[in-house]
Order: sequence, then C-alpha cells, then structure tokens
Amino acid sequence: MILPRAIELNTRKGTPIYFGEKAPLLKLALSWIAGVALGLYASIAVASAGGISQDLPELGSQANATISLEDEYRVGLMMVRGMRDTGQILEDPEVSQYIQEVGHSLSNRAEEGQHQFYYFFVRDPAINAFAVPGGFIAVNSGLMLSTHNEDELAGVLAHETAHVTQRHIARGIVDQSHAGLVSTAAMLAAILLGATAGRGSPGAMEGAIVAAQGASIQHQINYTRSQEFEADRIGISTMVSAGYDPLGMPTFFETLNRNSPDPSRIKAIEFLIDHPVTSDRIAESRNRAEQIGRIHHTDSLSYILTRERLRSLVGNPQDARDYYATLIKNGAGISPEERYGKDIADINTRNPAAAISDLTALVKEYPKVTQYYGALGQAFLANDQMKESQGVLDKALALFPRNIPITIRLAETLMREGNNKRAHLVLLDLFNAVEPTPDQARLIAKAANAAGDIADSYYYMSDFYIMSGELMMALNQLQLALELPGLNPIQRARFSALLQEVRDAMPKDRKNTTADDRGDRH
Repeated sequence: MILPRAIELNTRKGTPIYFGEKAPLLKLALSWIAGVALGLYASIAVASAGGISQDLPELGSQANATISLEDEYRVGLMMVRGMRDTGQILEDPEVSQYIQEVGHSLSNRAEEGQHQFYYFFVRDPAINAFAVPGGFIAVNSGLMLSTHNEDELAGVLAHETAHVTQRHIARGIVDQSHAGLVSTAAMLAAILLGATAGRGSPGAMEGAIVAAQGASIQHQINYTRSQEFEADRIGISTMVSAGYDPLGMPTFFETLNRNSPDPSRIKAIEFLIDHPVTSDRIAESRNRAEQIGRIHHTDSLSYILTRERLRSLVGNPQDARDYYATLIKNGAGISPEERYGKDIADINTRNPAAAISDLTALVKEYPKVTQYYGALGQAFLANDQMKESQGVLDKALALFPRNIPITIRLAETLMREGNNKRAHLVLLDLFNAVEPTPDQARLIAKAANAAGDIADSYYYMSDFYIMSGELMMALNQLQLALELPGLNPIQRARFSALLQEVRDAMPKDRKNTTADDRGDRH
C-alpha cells in the first residue's frame, strides 16, 4: 500500500505556510483562525506558567515566520474536509481523474518540489478557482464551463499553482508582528464563540462586521498587484513547459473582463474579485505569451467530455436535459460529446433506458474512449441490469487495465450484485498501484467489510481518516483492527507500523491520548 501522504509529510522539514486564494466559505476560514487562536492562547498560557515554550510557533521575525509543511497540510485537510462534508466537492471518478491529470501536468513542471498538489472540482456555478493550504486547488464547475479550450483551463490552474509555489501568503505573514497576529486571531476566535453562543444578537451582528473587515484585510494581503503579476509570469512559464499555449491565460482573463462590465454580475464571476484583472495585467501576460511564442495544443477528448459531464452533474439535472433538448430542437446536439452529455443527463434524471442505446452506439463507434464504457456501465446499473453493466465494464477493464473510473464503476456494480469479494479484489489491485482519494478509500473499506474482511476494512478506513486529516479517528480504526482475533503476522506488522506512523504524525499533546470513542464502525 502506498504510504498516505498525510503521514509521509511528517518526515519533511518545515516551510512557510501558504493560505492560498480566498477560502470558499468564510465560516471555514474563520473556524481555522479560531482554532489557531485558541491553540496559541493555550500554548502561551502554558509557556507563561513554565510550560514547554519551544512548542510555540515563532512568527515574529522574517527568519522564523514559518509554519511546518505538516501543519500547513493539516490546515488544508481541515478546509477540504469541511467542503467534502457539506457536499461541495464533486466526488465523481471521471471528472476527478481529469482535473488531477491536467493539474499534475502543470505541478510536475513547477519549480518547487515541497508541496504535493491535489486538484478537484467544486459544485459552484460561480466562475472561480482557489487554493487552500497544503497544495489543494479547487476549480468551480462554473469556471470549467466558462472556458473555451483546454489552454484557458490550464492557464487558471497554472496561475493557482504559482500562488502556492511562490508562498505569497508567507510574504504577508512576514510583515505582521507576532502580537498583531495573535491578537487578530484571538479577536476572531472570540467573535466566533460569541456568535455561536447567541446567534441573532447585536454582539453576533457586530462580530460579523468585524469578521468581514478581517476578511477584507486578508484579501488585500493575498491579492496584491505584485503577487498577481508574479503568479501570471510563473504560471505562463509552467504552461509552456507542460505544452499548453501560453496565450490561454490572457485570453481567459480578457473574456471574463469583457463579459462582466455590469457590477450585478460580480457574484457570477468571483474570479475577478479574487484575482483583479487590470489592463496592465492582461497586456503584460499577453506580451509575455507572444514573446515566448504560441504553442499548438489540441484540446484533449477528456477536456471536451468532462465539460459536458459537468454540465449534466451540477445544478438541476432537468435543466441539463432541457439544454440538450434545445440543442436537438435547433438542429445541433449531434456531436459525440453532446450525445454523451445528454446521456449523462438522462442517467441523472432517472431515465437510464433512454441513454443505453445511444451509449451502446458510442462504444461501437469509438471503442478506445473509456468514458463511453463507464457511462454505459452506469446506465445499465441505474436500469437494474447488473449483468449487462458488469459485462461492459469487464470488457473495458480488460482493454484499459487499472483505469481508475472504470475500476470504480465495476466495483460499484459488483457490490450491487453482492459480489463484494471480487469488488474488494479489483479495488485492491488498483489501489496497490495508485493512491486512492478519500472517497475511494472509503469505498474499498466498505467493499472489504461487506466481503467479511473486517481487519482490512478497519485498515482502509484508517487510510480514509488519515487523508481527511482525522488522525485520532485513524488511530481508533487501527486499534480496532489490531484487537481482532486471527490476524496473520503480515497484517499485524502492517497495522502496527501504520499505527506508529499515525502516532508520530499527531500533535505532541495528543500522541499519548487514548481513543475512547470507538462508535464509528462504518
């Protein structure tokens, strides 16, 4: 099994923290600030009473204005977990695989090797993208649908990646005094606690105003002109290294700027708020792209299909069906990608029978396109045709071994059939080769549990909690696994080794804490 990166990060040296772009929810950002404030105050109290002062983060000088990479990653995990828990992250294997591939084609060429990047889609029609600590970069579904080609999408991702690699927030932290940072965090923590204790009270309302002011200050720190120019310059160079046309970045900026002259559309195009696009920025990025030279990059089929899939997955599914019905009525809607989008909309509106015949035809016409096999398997499964679903997905897996979306779809079908043992085996074969996402780790834990492999089920759930930043819950799962009778020596050694790594990665004040709540048994 691949070492979970939350644990892997424990072996690394500290680097300046990067808070990234605007947090998707003010509540999430302030929750983190509150946690930091309370933690700092607790540490200060202990230090003042003769406690262990070396545990305090040193934030008062340029040389020490840093937070470890492990802490940065934990902050990011908390924010991403909050988005996942509220259903904002689009947990779809096909679109997740695509955005990861494009993102990593850029981050692998970035001139920085300390962050591990994770790219994902967020269910939000607003045109925006943002980063959170630890190299997590989110793209709103609305932004993807607003791009005209893959170069424009790559331009946005390269820009966000550059914000992370250049550690722009760390530069802002350097300018803040230790006392100023602590007092600001403490003030926000008090606001949050007061708002929680008495919602709707004047004090809570005043707190909201102050919080908004704090967010405004942070916004100014994060998005200075110099940082935006630098992210553009670094991002364009990264685009070129990855084989994308550098003109995609200024072209996308121009399109957004041109299409949003009306202040009433500000909410729809949040990217312009978070990344102020000036004529100078557009001109400089265009000049830089033209000096480097155009690159002919053909849109991948995955880009085209992912756009249509997103159109059918987010928002009201019936709206997507109406969109494709209008295309057909106007004499369009006949391209392979439009047919695919319509079929996904049919599946999501509980009309899978309407998609089966067309997807069967698409598979025959384009036998090398994995997305068509996956969608056909989905349609059969949604139509309660498990045998047919398994047949097409087995064929696809033979053609495209260890393809992540195909393997996930096959496992889902096998589990619906009750063939949990084979579902566990196909997922195990995949995730021994590639690291699963948290959602996928939870899926293999479920398959293992249903197959009767309780020990491995606990083990995989510990992996899920590790990737979600919930180390105490991971500890619980591993302890439960080790308490099971009949473990073989290999299992016991594997579970024990991971348990020790989890303990090593936990904050110092919790390493020796015994997990009392063991109620989460899937």
